[in-house]
Amino acid sequence: MPRPTLFLTVGLPGMGKTTAARRIEEDHDALRLTKDEWMKALHGDDNPESASDVIEGRLIEIGLRALELGVDVVLDFGLWSRDERRALRRAAADLGAAVDVVYCDVEPAEQRRRIDRRLAEVPHHTWPMSDEELAGYAAKFDVPTAGELDGSEPVGDPPVGFATWQEWISDRWPPAVR
Repeated sequence: MPRPTLFLTVGLPGMGKTTAARRIEEDHDALRLTKDEWMKALHGDDNPESASDVIEGRLIEIGLRALELGVDVVLDFGLWSRDERRALRRAAADLGAAVDVVYCDVEPAEQRRRIDRRLAEVPHHTWPMSDEELAGYAAKFDVPTAGELDGSEPVGDPPVGFATWQEWISDRWPPAVR
């Protein structure tokens, strides 16, 4: 049985993550798990951060189970922090799965154009985002390293205060809204 792959789409809003995730879904018969689709379905125009973290956690749980069953999985929700990506790389490796980090990036003017077009064409799939919000998001984003992208960078130890990556995952993606 071939080894399943966890595809991590990484990038800021409007960079093409969902388009890439749909292509991967089709090319690899992968299970695509897109957080924004769940957020809009459950919360409409609200976008509460506490619910976002829980939804991501639930999608990760489903994705890891699918990997156990031998199914390729695409996680489509940005994964802005290096620790998030490292934790998921470790979780997939622990299940014997491969990981492919897919980094999506475009120039800010193109990002703005895409976000505006998406809001005009499919407002039920997105939220308005100001230039100030986009700048704030960019300031929080850890650009993937070359080693993350080619798989050569070791995952390493979890952040200080956590004995295992699984412990970190449980803290980062809580099982319920707090």
